[in-house]
Amino acid sequence: MAIKVPSMEFHRPAPLLSGGRGRTCLQKKLFLVQAKRLGGLEKASTRSRESEQPKKRAPLIRGTVSPPLPVPGSIPRPPYVGTKDVPEIAKEIQMHDKESIVHMRAACELAARVLEYAGTLVKPSVTTDEIDKAVHKMIIDAGAYPSPLGYGGFPKSVCTSVNECMCHGIPDSRELQDGDIINIDVTVYLNGYHGDTSKTFLCGEVDEASKRLVKVTEECLLRGISTCKHGTSFKKIGRRISEHAERHGLGVVECFVGHGVGRVFHSEPIIYHQRNNKPGQMVEGQTFTIEPILSMGSIDCDMWDDGWTAVTTDGSVAAQFEHTILITRTGAEILTKC
Repeated sequence: MAIKVPSMEFHRPAPLLSGGRGRTCLQKKLFLVQAKRLGGLEKASTRSRESEQPKKRAPLIRGTVSPPLPVPGSIPRPPYVGTKDVPEIAKEIQMHDKESIVHMRAACELAARVLEYAGTLVKPSVTTDEIDKAVHKMIIDAGAYPSPLGYGGFPKSVCTSVNECMCHGIPDSRELQDGDIINIDVTVYLNGYHGDTSKTFLCGEVDEASKRLVKVTEECLLRGISTCKHGTSFKKIGRRISEHAERHGLGVVECFVGHGVGRVFHSEPIIYHQRNNKPGQMVEGQTFTIEPILSMGSIDCDMWDDGWTAVTTDGSVAAQFEHTILITRTGAEILTKC
């Protein structure tokens, strides 16, 4: 589950009509891309991409949000449950010994299995509320708590972000349509540890441009992870992601970032997915998420008046992938790999 960039101001918009968009959250500086002479292969690749026309979709419209689902009293809750305040990002770097790594692996493995199951439910006419109910049941049946439920007042057990929704979409009565793409973001709280992961799924017959967006976004995540090991600068993650996204003519959303995760849902370090000069190096034994969001158009976001749903300002389709990783001496272990 991504968090907003802490250092930036995000304005809550005036009340909206159903499905409307609010004021722009983030203004990105305009930049010029210097033209270069293309070789034959590059020209062919460019023509191919230009021929991909994204499917015209009606703007995303919210449905009815049903009441939060109950959790058995025997299942331990994270400390933020019961308050509507969004917790502060913890300053502690979450480090793990052998014992806590076992707990992290268990939480992340459950999150990965839940996400894999949720993806099998994605098909036209299924509502995101139905996906939420299925995810909720699988999590509590495993003796875990769905981490988003009650986080800062979030009313559901999973985030479902469709088409132009960048992240934090609230499951509701809207039926998935043929050609939609949907990110499902699962976080579980098991034995005092959070496991956090997300993936973008295709619904029915999806146009080639959206398929390419989804494919490249997943590649960006894996390329970001490939840079990680003890002693590496965090800024290398953003550089590697940006290089691959730009190569395919896609924008990296800057509003939302990855984060430390473990006993605490959101903590330092903050993981920027775009080019940056932020200080800091990875340390063996720490865990954090990498979760890039890519857009075919604007990388700026509008917030719906529910306080959670973030959509691209121009209605462009966006995709996201996320893993929780453990830094090792020689690389990174993907804890949420199914």
